[in-house]
Amino acid sequence: MRILGIDPGSSVTGFGVVERCEGRLSHVAHGTVRMQSSLSMSQRLDHLYRTLTEVVGAHAPDTVAVETVFVAVSPRSALVLGQARGVILAALAAGGLPVNEYAPARIKRAVTGNGRATKQQVMTMVKRLLALDRPPSSDAADALAAAIAHANASRIEALAPAIAARRQPRRRARDAVFNVRRLR
Repeated sequence: MRILGIDPGSSVTGFGVVERCEGRLSHVAHGTVRMQSSLSMSQRLDHLYRTLTEVVGAHAPDTVAVETVFVAVSPRSALVLGQARGVILAALAAGGLPVNEYAPARIKRAVTGNGRATKQQVMTMVKRLLALDRPPSSDAADALAAAIAHANASRIEALAPAIAARRQPRRRARDAVFNVRRLR
């Protein structure tokens, strides 16, 4: 399964592609989309849309993991980030991709074990988990972390029925022992 992770940003959007094959996670690509402040907002959003469409075409992901928006500092920055996020979701929908959204704390916890990890900690763990030569930029690391979080979540979801089936007989056996003890 090939997963595209995206860290939405109003000036820099990170993307990262990982692949899970036979239980192993491997790095495919990562990078950033920088929007020039000299362009109008509509031109920046068009650039973001076109670049993400190219990334989707080049790497053919099966699914996408997008970091949800956290509370912004100002209403204006929240509006701009919301517009960028809308363009991102539109580009992914145009590619027919299923989108999974994760809160930043959940992504950090999945990668570092701590939902309040620093950017540096996320960058270091992404480098280790994907066996990269050097840590990616913080925006690309966040995007790769989102992809890793989804890979782990989807793996757990796939294993859940088997785990539940194994636990079911054990519960019944314990219940039977408990009931026998109660009767004595």
